[in-house]
Amino acid sequence: MSHTESAHSHDDSQDGHDHGSHSHDHGGHSHGGASTSSRKLAAVSLINVVGFVVELAGGLAFGSVALISDAVHMLFDALAYVMAFAAAHVAEHYGEGDRWSYGLHRLEPFAAFLNGLLLLPMVGFILWESYQRFLEPVAIGAGPTIAIAIGGLLVNIGSVYVLHGDAMSLNEKGAFYHLLGDAGGSVAVIVSVVAIELTGISVIDPLTAALIAAVVAWSAITVLRGSGEIFFLKTPLESDDIRAQIREIEGVTRIDDFHAWQICSQITVATVHVETDVELMTDAEAVVGRVHDELAHHGVDHATVELSPRYADRDVHLDTHCH
Repeated sequence: MSHTESAHSHDDSQDGHDHGSHSHDHGGHSHGGASTSSRKLAAVSLINVVGFVVELAGGLAFGSVALISDAVHMLFDALAYVMAFAAAHVAEHYGEGDRWSYGLHRLEPFAAFLNGLLLLPMVGFILWESYQRFLEPVAIGAGPTIAIAIGGLLVNIGSVYVLHGDAMSLNEKGAFYHLLGDAGGSVAVIVSVVAIELTGISVIDPLTAALIAAVVAWSAITVLRGSGEIFFLKTPLESDDIRAQIREIEGVTRIDDFHAWQICSQITVATVHVETDVELMTDAEAVVGRVHDELAHHGVDHATVELSPRYADRDVHLDTHCH
């Protein structure tokens, strides 16, 4: 029996599998909720631009470096959301056809990576301003500062409500982490101003700003790690478990090779080379179909299955990259 190679697409709208040609069109990659993701990111971008303007004006007017740091955090978040929205929009509407094998969905982790990078200089800015304010404390207008911080908190809560869902894209997760950090920053500003009013210790303001910087740094690391894992092709699956499940499939005698990676947070790709002891082509097609079903069960969106007979001299059939 000759080698059988297939790429198979699982579509929930179909009850069966077409194992005749095993062709797969990678041009479209229409994933449910993609347009919704773009609209969410656009809405959050607009909300945070408005929040930034209000908080920055209030921080400058009433002397709170914590409020200024929260405003800067909101600005960088808004810019990050704009980039995420642009990446999602381009991936949804462009890059179709054979020239882009998986469309332009790589823009999603790329935008998320830039999103994380943008947070790092913000951390330095906040820490520097906190240090300056620690050396030279400034009187803070408590009432207006608290009012503006409450407004910023409401902005963040509204944005979290818009974004939150059961399955968020990588960019949505990045935005979600940012918003949680922003909300925490607004709460910290409110608490710090109240504490300053009660105790008269003005150093609480720069210390609060430094705390916000730590939250921002955590957000940056989280987003950079997630996007980096995609770029460096970290498998998103439990490979050992999947290998074990495939070995249990009727007709599979051995798994020679298995790889899985992500194009973006919503598209998982896998390739597998299995040996079989079946003799008939119809049986071979059935084995390939069962392997595809198992991979789809584990969240694989696009799979290529190579089927070959059992053989004694394995080196004749496997290339040097197989492991």
